[in-house]
Amino acid sequence: MTTTGPRLEEITPANLDAALGIRVHPAQEHAVAPVVKSLAEAYVHPGTAWPRLILDGDRPVGFLMAFLDIDWHGDGSVRRSGLWRLNIAAGEQGMGYGRFAVESVARELRRRGRTELHVTWHPGPDGPEGFYRSLGFRPNGETSGDQTVGVLDLV
Repeated sequence: MTTTGPRLEEITPANLDAALGIRVHPAQEHAVAPVVKSLAEAYVHPGTAWPRLILDGDRPVGFLMAFLDIDWHGDGSVRRSGLWRLNIAAGEQGMGYGRFAVESVARELRRRGRTELHVTWHPGPDGPEGFYRSLGFRPNGETSGDQTVGVLDLV
């Protein structure tokens, strides 16, 4: 039986190659790490990283990785959860999969009792700021490296 519509799947040996095959548009490669780097980070941060393959029916269309309760400043003063990576395949963009991914992470964080979803983005005309702002994220005045930090209220 084939399921239609987008859904998330845990990364397993059976779908690893599909996840590794997700490629964003070449113009976006500077703004998001490839899936292989995300999976390496998930391997070394097993209690923090939440990687998922995005499928539409049986077709892989994207990859997301959330972060769960990270020590934001490295001193124990602030713990945050949010969207770490979002890679929508180049030929699948503009079809609602990015929105689905963000809504899925928001649902998971609410289930875990969180009240905010954080994300970072590269600023500039070719970055995803417009996408994130259209979903309700607002810059919170912080940066993380050279990226803008945005927050979405989940209450």
